[in-house]
Amino acid sequence: MTMTPVNAYVALGANLDDPVAQVKAGIAALATLPRTELVAQSSLYRTAPVGYADQPDFINAVAEVKTALNPRELLDALLQIEAEHGRVREFVNAPRTLDLDVLLYGEAAIDVPGLTIPHPRMHERAFVLAPLAEIAPQCIVPGHGRVGDLLQQVSAKGVTRLASAA
Repeated sequence: MTMTPVNAYVALGANLDDPVAQVKAGIAALATLPRTELVAQSSLYRTAPVGYADQPDFINAVAEVKTALNPRELLDALLQIEAEHGRVREFVNAPRTLDLDVLLYGEAAIDVPGLTIPHPRMHERAFVLAPLAEIAPQCIVPGHGRVGDLLQQVSAKGVTRLASAA
């Protein structure tokens, strides 16, 4: 059975091993996923760490893909890209070479072991909302509202759009 492609949004972040290059490589890797097309990508943003603060700033971005992968297949593909980029999960909010998260998958609301969509707390985090609002300000986060409105409700302190193109 062929699945109808769905628009999904993926957050990218890195703060180790040349984070700008890591995020750019992550975006390039998204474009190579099977049955998936890279539709849009945000600028890169420098952001202060959240949670565990004793680590370097992050480089963050968001990409939009149109994919015929189901949500679990998409997550598995993102985890594979992370592994190829040396991602190690030492502890929650630890420094990382590359972090890829499914933010939104169409209008789906999914909560199964290992996969929650929309991504938990995305509606509270400027480092996700700022790049997402850049490429999809009208996008709806199920249960929370429009991305552009959500961004207005959070502090963007510590989130800076980089001047160079992604």
